[in-house]
Amino acid sequence: MRIGIVCPYSLDVAGGVQAHVLDLARALIGLGHDVDVLAPASESTPVPEFVTRAGRAVAIPYNGSVARLTFGPVSMHRVRRWLAANAFDVLHLHEPTAPSLSMLALAVAEGPVVATFHTSTPRSRTMLAFQPVLRPLLERVTARIAVSPLARQVYVEHLGGDAVEIPNGVDVAAIAAVAAADPLPRPSGTRTVGFVGRFDEPRKGMPTLLEALEPLDARLLVVGRGDVAELRSRLPAVLADRVDVLGAVDERTKARALGAMDVLATPNTGGESFGIVVAEGLAAGTPVAASDIEAFRRVLTDPDTGEEAGLLLPPDDPAAWTSGLAALLDAPSRRADLAAAGRLRVRAFDWTTVAAAVLRVYEVAVAADPRRVEARDEPAVISSGRRAGQGSGA
Repeated sequence: MRIGIVCPYSLDVAGGVQAHVLDLARALIGLGHDVDVLAPASESTPVPEFVTRAGRAVAIPYNGSVARLTFGPVSMHRVRRWLAANAFDVLHLHEPTAPSLSMLALAVAEGPVVATFHTSTPRSRTMLAFQPVLRPLLERVTARIAVSPLARQVYVEHLGGDAVEIPNGVDVAAIAAVAAADPLPRPSGTRTVGFVGRFDEPRKGMPTLLEALEPLDARLLVVGRGDVAELRSRLPAVLADRVDVLGAVDERTKARALGAMDVLATPNTGGESFGIVVAEGLAAGTPVAASDIEAFRRVLTDPDTGEEAGLLLPPDDPAAWTSGLAALLDAPSRRADLAAAGRLRVRAFDWTTVAAAVLRVYEVAVAADPRRVEARDEPAVISSGRRAGQGSGA
């Protein structure tokens, strides 16, 4: 199958949607499909060979964070040129409600269109403001995917219709292999709590984690983007020499960091559509302590048995986080049990499983393409110009 995927957010910076798009493309290519990704990216940013650059993006506030998007006549020209150069069997647009490439592609696309919705903000100001424009535009979508129940709820409430739920994916085997065989070195005899994400973004919960760690005998390993100087300026004195910040890293280094953690802490306050960091921790075999928010609860809880593959703690409650982290750090057997449960649970989010589910949606979209339906319903014409079944009159 020839598949075109559009990412609305710039590949110049790391992000959940960007990682999802690139990993899905790799998984589909691994299954034998021909994939091309269109995404904002500057010339200086390394990108995989299957990516077509759509130019630089502009940073704007979006969905409680800062998104780097591209819009306007030049971007529309690039979208049209990309579509014209590729005869895609199906076009897969991510976040088509964001003012960026996916929305532009949807406006001019022909043929089967699949849209994936990631946004989990319950009252999206962008969707509310653009409802009159978005609703008719989204009628061009053949099939819809939401990465979580919350993302599906946001889409249904704002724009109507429905979407099938297919979660984000993780490369379980790759993460597990690196984390086990090549973890980052750490000081002997120390216990390490890890944090992965943009640490200066309020909804990621870093203040709660710092306060929770003050009375504990443990180091903090921080992986992700943010203002390191600002973070260090607000560290309690007791933590000043116990915090290591790696900053933004590649996927292999992130897996090595996960392998060096005794516990991965995700103290997010909300606004998450899916717990991708939580799933990556499970894949690495790292015990996870996570905020008890829906996105994380869905990843950690087996829907059939109700068993939890991690420790769920109330967000914005440093005392509860101190107790919960202490309980895990002081109990190696409990950590081993959670790691084992996590390895089983994360199988549901492996890219082999997720990509297969996405392919089924593609097949439905292709089968439902109005052009194919019309062609199937149109009576065939034989070489004499008479319709099939029409007699010769002899």
